[in-house]
Amino acid sequence: MRMSEGVEWAMHCCLTLAWLGNELPVSTAKLAAGFELPPAYLNKQLQALAKAGIMTSTPGVRGGFRLARPLKEITVMDVVTAIEGPADAFQCTEIRRRGAGAARPEWQFRTPCAVSTAMRKAEMAWRRELAAQTLADVLAAADRRAPQAGEAIRRWYAQN
Repeated sequence: MRMSEGVEWAMHCCLTLAWLGNELPVSTAKLAAGFELPPAYLNKQLQALAKAGIMTSTPGVRGGFRLARPLKEITVMDVVTAIEGPADAFQCTEIRRRGAGAARPEWQFRTPCAVSTAMRKAEMAWRRELAAQTLADVLAAADRRAPQAGEAIRRWYAQN
């Protein structure tokens, strides 16, 4: 399964806001500069997070984005759904009804095909795993792997 880069960007921005203390809004331009990302495209991702209730958006010169709720209340699945949308990753098009299957009787298609069933089972496992992880879990893992990351982020944003 392939997700857009917007999911990565969105998650990193959430973690950055948490490391910064989430007290003041941070502008799209500043978040984009922190990762050398195109501001206009990043803004689309941040707006999607705001629409999903993950972030809040404050307009104006001193405006920007803040987390709408604590990281422990935001799952990885919440972020993925906000950016990618809620549609299933696998879309069965019932190709078994075409070609060699076109002449088969209708009753043979009453149950989902084995391919569709297998893909949906795998997707449900994937979705459960993403829903089981909060952004607080991700932040804790980041802090364990790179204990200085939060301080480095705070220092960079204070200087820029």
